Amino acid sequence: MRLRRLLNAIPVSAVLLLAACGFHLRQSAALPAPMQRQVYLNVAGGGELPRELGRALNARKVQVLDTSTRGVAELDVSAVFRTDVLTSTGFARVGEYAVRYHADFSLKDGNGNVVVPKQSIDMSHEFTFDPFQAIGTAAQTEVIQRDLVREMSDAIMRRLEAMSRKGTLVVPASENESSSIPAVPAFAPAAASSSIPAPASSSP
Repeated sequence: MRLRRLLNAIPVSAVLLLAACGFHLRQSAALPAPMQRQVYLNVAGGGELPRELGRALNARKVQVLDTSTRGVAELDVSAVFRTDVLTSTGFARVGEYAVRYHADFSLKDGNGNVVVPKQSIDMSHEFTFDPFQAIGTAAQTEVIQRDLVREMSDAIMRRLEAMSRKGTLVVPASENESSSIPAVPAFAPAAASSSIPAPASSSP
């Protein structure tokens, strides 16, 4: 019995010790006031972005509506993918690609007033492939796009949370994020990853 009590006390003691050292578990910041309970999510393009944003909002206890409703805030998002050729091999075949993802979003309150003006976020992943197995390029692009959608959803949430901390009405801003993916065979899944800067870092 004494051993059981000791084991149960260890996690609590560990949390208290970490808190005393200044370590705190990461928690989501509050979203802008008009969308903290309900929001109409209006997304154009962007693959699975509507689903990812919906999940992110639900995780923050926000009810997502499928239709515009009077008195409910509206989050408007438009997103588009683009694939660019960076380099070609000596055999006139593509050797490097860049998958780029651009999104614009804005927020209006339940009365139609602009709360967060248009914000822009740009992301890109670069990857290389075996020119003799180019059939895998489409598969790599699909994997990268899925990762970019998740990262874009996270970036939009962080930007909205930053707006809430600073005040609802902010000047328009843009954000650029990119990463490179090491060369992998075309038939192997691309290990897409990127480091996303804090929302405060932005460029016109």
